[in-house]
Amino acid sequence: MIAELKKNAESKMQRSLESLKLDLQKIRTGRAHTGLLDHVQVDYYGSMVPVNQVANITLVDARTIGVQPWEKGMLQKVEKAIRDCDLGLNPASQGDLIRVPMPALTEERRKEMIKIVKTEGEGAKVAIRNLRRDAIAHLKDALKKGEVPEDDERKAQDDVQKLTDRYIVEVDKLLAVKEAELMQV
Repeated sequence: MIAELKKNAESKMQRSLESLKLDLQKIRTGRAHTGLLDHVQVDYYGSMVPVNQVANITLVDARTIGVQPWEKGMLQKVEKAIRDCDLGLNPASQGDLIRVPMPALTEERRKEMIKIVKTEGEGAKVAIRNLRRDAIAHLKDALKKGEVPEDDERKAQDDVQKLTDRYIVEVDKLLAVKEAELMQV
């Protein structure tokens, strides 16, 4: 039971870390990368689908993403979806290709982005700490019910704390990498 509880807590903490990674990818650094448009949804015959399912996404150069819809009729819809997403991008069509230039980041904007990154990181840390709290509460319940010995429960609490500390360090590493990326000119 204890091993299952620890495994469950670890998998949930891993999911929190993966979620943070995805959120950090959405925060742009002034450099173009195709993953930036992964969460952009476009209306495709009545259903919302990711833009990468209706178009080829490539890098034209270091600061420009090229989006080429597979159907001519999707050009305006894809362009509108990119413009309306919360990334602050301004796409422009050239024939059957949509060019998405990455605007340069000002120093002030970089500092705002770092604040956003820190907020995302703090949210991930809170989620991980909540998972620790839940795991320890389950352990204490099991101890009260007599399902586990006190020594095992105490050791399991220590293991859960070590697991939590490890994931908090991982979050800090991700934040440091993203901050360094944002501060590069």
